[in-house]
Amino acid sequence: MTDPRVDAYIDALPAWQQTICRQVRDLVHAADPEVTETVKRTVQPYFVLQGNICALLAAKTHVNVFLYDGAIVPDPDGIITAGHDNKTARTVAVHEGGELPTAPLLAMFRQIIANNRAGGWRKLKPRD
Repeated sequence: MTDPRVDAYIDALPAWQQTICRQVRDLVHAADPEVTETVKRTVQPYFVLQGNICALLAAKTHVNVFLYDGAIVPDPDGIITAGHDNKTARTVAVHEGGELPTAPLLAMFRQIIANNRAGGWRKLKPRD
């Protein structure tokens, strides 16, 4: 279920980013035991199950968790920090000293997985 390339990506990060990335990794696997890991775009960790669920990208001051939901998964807790109008993915950024919003993120992962199993957000998203 894990990919050594994802381990290598995480292990190369500063300790605080490693912690966040490992929390995300554990959370997405907790959302569904069938989730697999891969690396796309040369080095970026992706978590997939019948489509992309999320990806990690560590920046200098934060870790981005890209949610591949086509902006159709509700965000009642307001954890989305960027990409509100993006047609493919939105972002949850976690800064050094910040806490990962585990409960709302887990709910979003589960909904993205359910949507993927139902054909993916491109099929499910209402047409404008």
